Amino acid sequence: MAQPTPLTAPRGEGDGAPAATAASAAQPADAGRLLDDPAEWSAFSKPVEGRADCWESHLVIEGMHCAACALTVEDALRHVPGVASASVSAGSRRARVVWQADAVQPSGWMEAVRRAGYRALPAQDAFASERRRRETRKALWRWLVAGLCMMQVMMYAWPAYVAAPGDLSAEMEQLLRWASWVLTLPVMLFSCGPFFSAALRDILQRRLSMDLPVALGMAITFAVSTAGTFDPHGTFGKEVYFDSLTMFVFFLLTGRWLEQRLRERTAGALDALMNRLPDSVLRRRSDGEFERVAVRRLQAGDVVRVLPGEAFPADGTVLEGETLADEALLTGESRPLPRGVGAAVIAGSHNLNAAVLVRVERTGTATRFAQIVALMEQAATSRPQLAQLADRLARPFLIGVLLAAAGAAAFWWSHDPGHALMVAVAVLVVTCPCALSLATPAAMLAAAGSLARQGVLVRRLGGLEALAQVDTVVFDKTGTLTRDAMVLQAVQTRAGVSREQALAMAMALAQQSLHPVSRALVAAGQGEGVPPWLPQEVREFPGQGLGGSAAPAAGSPAQALRLGSPAHCGVSVTAPAGPHAVLSDAQGWLATFELGEDIRPDARATVATLQRQGVEVRLLSGDAEPAVARIAQALGIAEARGACTPQDKLAFLHEAQQRGRKVAVVGDGINDGPALAGAHVSFAFGQAVPLAQAQADFVVLGDRLAGVSHTLLLARRTMRIVRQNLAWAVAYNAACVPLAVAGWLPAWLAGLGMAASSLLVVFNALRLVVIDKDQKETS
Repeated sequence: MAQPTPLTAPRGEGDGAPAATAASAAQPADAGRLLDDPAEWSAFSKPVEGRADCWESHLVIEGMHCAACALTVEDALRHVPGVASASVSAGSRRARVVWQADAVQPSGWMEAVRRAGYRALPAQDAFASERRRRETRKALWRWLVAGLCMMQVMMYAWPAYVAAPGDLSAEMEQLLRWASWVLTLPVMLFSCGPFFSAALRDILQRRLSMDLPVALGMAITFAVSTAGTFDPHGTFGKEVYFDSLTMFVFFLLTGRWLEQRLRERTAGALDALMNRLPDSVLRRRSDGEFERVAVRRLQAGDVVRVLPGEAFPADGTVLEGETLADEALLTGESRPLPRGVGAAVIAGSHNLNAAVLVRVERTGTATRFAQIVALMEQAATSRPQLAQLADRLARPFLIGVLLAAAGAAAFWWSHDPGHALMVAVAVLVVTCPCALSLATPAAMLAAAGSLARQGVLVRRLGGLEALAQVDTVVFDKTGTLTRDAMVLQAVQTRAGVSREQALAMAMALAQQSLHPVSRALVAAGQGEGVPPWLPQEVREFPGQGLGGSAAPAAGSPAQALRLGSPAHCGVSVTAPAGPHAVLSDAQGWLATFELGEDIRPDARATVATLQRQGVEVRLLSGDAEPAVARIAQALGIAEARGACTPQDKLAFLHEAQQRGRKVAVVGDGINDGPALAGAHVSFAFGQAVPLAQAQADFVVLGDRLAGVSHTLLLARRTMRIVRQNLAWAVAYNAACVPLAVAGWLPAWLAGLGMAASSLLVVFNALRLVVIDKDQKETS
């Protein structure tokens, strides 16, 4: 096999970064030309089914800090002709845009976001992480400058607080004021830059966001203190507030920086999965050499070389080499899986320890990875009902803040103008709609990220809200509580014939057939280490069984055998109620094999966990009543119904809902479509679920049924934390606003309170990730 070209080798013709990546690095005009090329749309958009020339794009919005910002971006997008719908989530800072290609180009609605004062980037932008690192470094520098200057200003302000009358001369006091003023300048010009630029943008566009009252408070404090410094005998010369200003700027920057880091951590699994594909890959040319090409250039039939540490760029088959693949975020399988020649690999999984050659089978939206990303993007831009209510209250809340600050200043003006303005500043700074708007999405995004790490996709964040109220769970049987394959449960044999002998003779015939009963017998024998007899002249009789001869060893006389129904074997025996097979020889009946459905190993524990939580468990299946009853008895399910049509399942749901029950349905996502759609909340279970068609609120990627009970428990913890966050946000604002209006809350303490309120909400949401991780490690 030809050796690959070095990683530093020139790229092939027409290669390069995907449009989404190149656009983010290009100048605005160049980026617009790249994004408007229809050949590049698939890199950041997908066509909407059933609507001609209609596309859906997912974006990351930079510069948003609160719910008012999200509403502003949403309004800007919706007012673009050709944009059919737009939704923006303040919690995840993501947007979903549906647009008509014959009416608007991507550069058109991205430019609308830019004019609104924000930056829109494709959600799968490869430069996003690097850009976030740069922004984090800038934020850290602003914080460091504010902290250093704050400490120096506090040192200069300290004598004025502790000096007795006559200890500090007027000249020395004035010198200390001038020193504080000089040290405050870097804070105002550099550290406060983002607040002032955002506030100026809001003023020019006649709208409100959280940055406007904050910047107004900073500007008023600096102006009052500057006036007192330049004219110590004037109206505002009684006192300066440089120490309070630098302190609350430092606290605000501390809160915003920590909040940014915590946001990234709570939604880290979402971003980690969405940006899992590599930018480029080594593709084999017709001459056998390798060239590095953009992943979007791959087509079915291409042969690529995937190096250790790289992600597989498409679904495919291994042609050469052996390695281990990490599929944890895609299938829920926590252990690395061996992948050798002929094995299938999936896009987005990681190659861990050796280079392999892979033939591409499916690319782009045809891969399971793309379907998973589409579901997660939908969750990231969805807004639960509680979050929508908080968002609607954000702008009226800010208007109320400005009016309260103006009223407080007017009330205190006659007493002391300087004090009046500082009371207004405290009102402007202390009020925090951020905590209110973050209360719900912060917790739900943390829960969604935690579930994604364990192979459970949240399709709709509101599903967590509904799941927390569920008191009844309805399971389908086949493919959900049981595996598709049968298992051997019992063996009855003729006197003088051991279980191993009967199984060895049955295996000789069964290994020549693909019937589920035959496969179950072969699997049972292999699992018990039973060597099969040697088959001779085996023939399959469709619908009846197998016939032939077999010998225990080479050179031994062969024995005529039949395997199948009693009639096929020519014997009359009492048949078990469930699936079974009879083995006979020339002397007649030899053995009966009783088979049953393979109950998932964790099904019994999952049902027990739900019942311990006060959840009623029901089983509805289209299978025969006896088979359903056996499974229900084995799992401890009190109420089970068999022979149910999809309409019967739907009727049961409606009846339960009319009694006031909150019902969740767990099914395979295909045959249970009506029941999944009719339930309060639904799970699509199994690796064979077609994700693009699954209409469930949750999709369990792996084969562990425990994901259902775990998700319900996490949903309940999530809603407890949401209620705690909302209670804290309301109580904080209800307590602090009156204190600020009364003049009992200094500006620096107001800044500390505002930063702490947002941080407390995000820290509380982060408990979901920590608690969930601890429980997973101990389980």
